[in-house]
Amino acid sequence: MDEAKQRTIASKGGQSVPAAKRSFAQDPALAAEAGRKGGQAVQAADRSFSRDRTLAAQAGRKGGQATHGRTQQKSPPSDET
Repeated sequence: MDEAKQRTIASKGGQSVPAAKRSFAQDPALAAEAGRKGGQAVQAADRSFSRDRTLAAQAGRKGGQATHGRTQQKSPPSDET
């Protein structure tokens, strides 16, 4: 099966439930707990961020850019010493 057809089929599952009834949309704490449980299910040695700190740094930067915007500029250094 080609990738486009697979995506189309997969998206139908998500669309079949109204947004108001998606539990993670209604309860961010539930989503956080599910993510935590998923992370704990993987042995520490097999977690990609624990094995590859560069990958973790890249993900952190990407998250920061998404949260704070890509066009945010750094403050110029002050002349005070």
